[in-house]
Amino acid sequence: MAHWTEVYTIGDLLGRAVERAPDDVALMFAGRATTFIELDERAVDVARSLAALGVVKGDHVGILMPNCGVYVDALLGCAVLGAWAVPINSRYKARELAYVIENADLKVLITTDLIDEHVDFVELLHEALPSLAAATDPLALNLSDAPELRSVVVIGSRAPASMLSESVFRAGRDAVSVDEIARRRARVAVRDVAIMMYTSGTTAMPKGCPLSHEALVRPALEAGRTRFELTSTDRMWDPLPMFHMSFVLPLLACLDAGAAIMAMERFEPGLALRYMSEDGATHNFASFPTITLALLNHPDFDPAKLSFRLINNVGAPALLRQIHAAMPFAKHISAYGLTEAGGVSCFSEPGDDAETRATTSGRPFNGVEICVKHPDTNGHLNGGERGELCIRGYSLFDGYYKSPEKNLEAFDSEGWFHTGDLGSIDRNGRISYLGRTKDMLKVGGENVAAVEIEGYLQTHEAVLLAQVVSAPDDKYGEVAAAYVQLRNGASVSEAELIQFCRGQIAGFKIPRYVRFVTEWPMSATKIQKYKLREEIAKELVG
Repeated sequence: MAHWTEVYTIGDLLGRAVERAPDDVALMFAGRATTFIELDERAVDVARSLAALGVVKGDHVGILMPNCGVYVDALLGCAVLGAWAVPINSRYKARELAYVIENADLKVLITTDLIDEHVDFVELLHEALPSLAAATDPLALNLSDAPELRSVVVIGSRAPASMLSESVFRAGRDAVSVDEIARRRARVAVRDVAIMMYTSGTTAMPKGCPLSHEALVRPALEAGRTRFELTSTDRMWDPLPMFHMSFVLPLLACLDAGAAIMAMERFEPGLALRYMSEDGATHNFASFPTITLALLNHPDFDPAKLSFRLINNVGAPALLRQIHAAMPFAKHISAYGLTEAGGVSCFSEPGDDAETRATTSGRPFNGVEICVKHPDTNGHLNGGERGELCIRGYSLFDGYYKSPEKNLEAFDSEGWFHTGDLGSIDRNGRISYLGRTKDMLKVGGENVAAVEIEGYLQTHEAVLLAQVVSAPDDKYGEVAAAYVQLRNGASVSEAELIQFCRGQIAGFKIPRYVRFVTEWPMSATKIQKYKLREEIAKELVG
């Protein structure tokens, strides 16, 4: 273990990459390769244009766009300037969008006229902010819906009178010199906030999580160097939304290593397989089984055409074993983390044996502490015991933005952040994620972990993916209901799957209901279980 720690601001991390290899490829997107020097110049240009709009260190800049090259420019431009970048989920509806714009105290919002999956962001913003349409000065908005918002920038060919066109935004940079941005870049501290991510809302509105440069960069450096084993010749394929932490961490890891990150406008398995094959992806950051399984079950999947040596996925052990078996030519690692703690707190290590990598997420990063506490008593539990995973350390945020009541609930008197995740720590310090505390079913007084039932169902040869939720029951309060996606061409009945469980798991854990699906209700990256719960409850109760 090193006796010292490297840490940079995001702007300095980018600058270091430029000095080392300015003409190496940094970003591959939509058939275009961008070098490190080009990426830096584009980020500085965005910073100049934002500064011309009056954005200073500590101001909040929203980014509402689908995956595109300008997204990365805006993200890095904010970092160079010292502003808070606020990536906004591009799947938000008007109500959620209005909430985030107001709650985040955005000064500037950068969007696009690109149509993404039938979503017109210009129209969506007018729906979210009704007072925007009547505004006449795009340089000095004064909206009742968003009191702090001063400008909405539209990257593209069109912009209504209330919004700032791309040409005017770009031209503004001439008023701010490159040297001025260099001075501002040097004033950014590693503990300054770099990004404010909003966690996905399920039963409530999303919550803002301000994260420092250190909280983002240090995990990325450790992950890239000791888990991904990145070099300057590597190419990391990452199909995930750029507003997600699962894009930000790989991007920063690639900046550190001088590697290239390969992004996509949106995930499509056939296109992804061709992209990875033709452009020589060495790392696969699919991260989520829904993506990996779509690749494995596509007719064009051919291991002989793929050259990646490392794959990241999270999931139940049984599912990870299946994925490992389908791609034995690469090392597989898994992660544990959450937005509030810098996105990822630990990765399994490539040198671990296959079973360890399937059942644990490795040890916490250096400087990050994770413990297991009893969900009811808050007492510390011994190694191997199941309880709530709690975190503290440099990567932890200071609290939800403008939410003192939520922070009182989330942090205890010892400074531990309560994640709401169930887990355990083995005698070697490796973390195992066992589901959400709210993902526990209470069947007639017995605690049942949904992930345990899912793991067993996924051992059936016909089952591609299973998700278990609670269903209301008059006798037991609630029982297990399983939603199942079958493999291509496979067939199995509800009765057969229930019989498959008999004698193998306890009777009270056996799903009472099995429902088959071909598509899942998704957030940006995760299956929305609450929608499955609502669906089965509506079916049974009405």
